[in-house]
Amino acid sequence: MAGDRARSRAVLAALADLAVPRECGGCGRPGTPWCDACRARLDDVPRQLSPRVDPGVPVWAMARYGGPMASAVVNLKEHRRRDLAPVLGRVLADGILSLAQWGELPASDRLALVPAPTRAWAARSRGGDTVTALAREAADVLGGRVRVVPALVTAAWTRDSAGLGAGARGANLAGAVRLRRPLPSALVGAGAGPAVPVVVVDDVLTTGATVAQAVRRLRCSGAAVTGAVVLAGA
Repeated sequence: MAGDRARSRAVLAALADLAVPRECGGCGRPGTPWCDACRARLDDVPRQLSPRVDPGVPVWAMARYGGPMASAVVNLKEHRRRDLAPVLGRVLADGILSLAQWGELPASDRLALVPAPTRAWAARSRGGDTVTALAREAADVLGGRVRVVPALVTAAWTRDSAGLGAGARGANLAGAVRLRRPLPSALVGAGAGPAVPVVVVDDVLTTGATVAQAVRRLRCSGAAVTGAVVLAGA
């Protein structure tokens, strides 16, 4: 009986190792999915960015793109390390809390996080929409008054923006960011009170073209977009 239990535990441990790789997603250190050293390196304060394509709202990055942040983003997006979503989601949540304490986000008891759009084929190849996953992890940390609204989609005909400059990215995305459906009434002030403030969320900001198109589409639809937060600025 004891032997059976021991074998069962060994099997479960082996399955856990397959589900959650036992190496740090930031530095590759064996024995842990996320090490204390990488956690300490991402314990930073938000920095305001100056994108080449101005989205018309302040954009804040939680960390510099490099080191454990770059490795974690690549591992999450390209290598399906979904165990890193809670780690990076908490980084986003901590940054949003800091921005609220500084007065950089409006004093409201509610907040809507709108993930920047991801192409459907890219999400499928990555096992899901990683930006939405990050936003949901952040909302779980921030509490029930913070809501994730995956309102945006990107048209199928747009090119992959990797390697494109600011002008080419803007042209590629012009008119390509659309609403999935009409925005909830709370986001456009159609209810009893003012519109819930909206913050656009993305993983890495390169030129700012994606965030700019997301902000434009949301504002044209009546949303009160007050800022954007990203994990890092490249």
